[in-house]
Amino acid sequence: MEAIKSIFDFLTGLGSPVMLPIVIFILSLILGQKLSRAFISSLTVGVGFIGLGLVINLLFQALGPATDALVKSTGLQLNSLDVGWGVAAAIAFGTAVGSLVFIVALGVNLIMLLLNWTKTLNVDMWNYWHYAFTGSLVYLVSGGNLLLGLIAAAIHAAVALLIADWVAKDVQGFFKLPGISIPQGWAITSVPIIKIFNWIVEKIPGLRDVYWDSETLQKRLGIFGQPIIMGAILGLLFGILAYGINPAGMTFNEVLGKVLMLAVQMAAVMLLIPRIIAIFMEGLTPVSEAARTFMQKRFAGREFYVGLDSAILIGHPITIATGILLIPITLLLAAILPGNTTLPAADLAATAFFVCMVPPLTRGNFFRSVLYGILIMTMVLYISSAFAPLLTQIARDIGYTIPQGAVQITGLSGGNWIAWVLTTITRLIFGS
Repeated sequence: MEAIKSIFDFLTGLGSPVMLPIVIFILSLILGQKLSRAFISSLTVGVGFIGLGLVINLLFQALGPATDALVKSTGLQLNSLDVGWGVAAAIAFGTAVGSLVFIVALGVNLIMLLLNWTKTLNVDMWNYWHYAFTGSLVYLVSGGNLLLGLIAAAIHAAVALLIADWVAKDVQGFFKLPGISIPQGWAITSVPIIKIFNWIVEKIPGLRDVYWDSETLQKRLGIFGQPIIMGAILGLLFGILAYGINPAGMTFNEVLGKVLMLAVQMAAVMLLIPRIIAIFMEGLTPVSEAARTFMQKRFAGREFYVGLDSAILIGHPITIATGILLIPITLLLAAILPGNTTLPAADLAATAFFVCMVPPLTRGNFFRSVLYGILIMTMVLYISSAFAPLLTQIARDIGYTIPQGAVQITGLSGGNWIAWVLTTITRLIFGS
């Protein structure tokens, strides 16, 4: 068992740019691709991930300081500090459940594939931390019942695969990424919420007719509707909001420099990510075609998807624009929502990840993306507030040092309903 865990630790330590090409290469050979073509396809996918990582880092490096400045300028005093997905993942992997989650999640995936209960092979192993997070919370509230914790992690993994299958065609068609699905974290937990809101909005005359997509915005706004210009404008406005209203000792020239740099950085993100996604398409298309041929010959036409990180979805202009707008909106929600204890911080710059599934499920509707984003972030704030005492206790148990000034820690990225439902059921059973 320890040897298997060591193998998974090694693979996840390589990172997606290395691990994913290895998996794609082996998979391509199994599917019958020639060695040369399999190598080129897998290496192209790796190059795509390298490029995507560079641009996403640019996004976070640009929005992170601006977000910190905005949080400080609001003067919000809430006692549950959002420490971010990186810390949440490290804490989740640090428990007894987290140490076994790779074996459990991969086992569930293989069994479901063999039984034809899913079409997705989830190769996004790093994001198994979401399952570890759920299992660790259940482990804690059940009084240290390891079996229940592992069952909770397995349930989360299974639900993620089912939801990924459910909307795979929407994702593939909208982003023109053949043969993939997204079983990652908040992407899949947002899907039922989006579906419910879509059903409600479709029942409301007037509201259901509001449709602002990229093409509509470009027609109405002209040059200002182009993604690169939209990114620059949003970066400029957000920079003014973050640095200009409360300059905190900076000179006018320093503020102007930061605002203009943010505008150019957001324009770069808007322009570069869609072009990098085209590299993914170049690498994944041959694998998708090989998988289709393989399945038709051996499994009577069964489809097969490669489960990837939702990072490949956030490059759509509507998603980036929505994510930027949601940063100040989420801070406002944190201030006015009764009962909320979460102070958004580390995960605030990653708001695009929380709404990356809205565009493919609303045909790229910017209006619904913002509307649903507000509703989604409201739920995230409440769930992350509810999880704060548990996450703080787990952190202390594994020796994590609570940041100075924070009463409790939490993470917006942990605020998903699957973890909340399973934890709540366990609480009811054990009365904890």
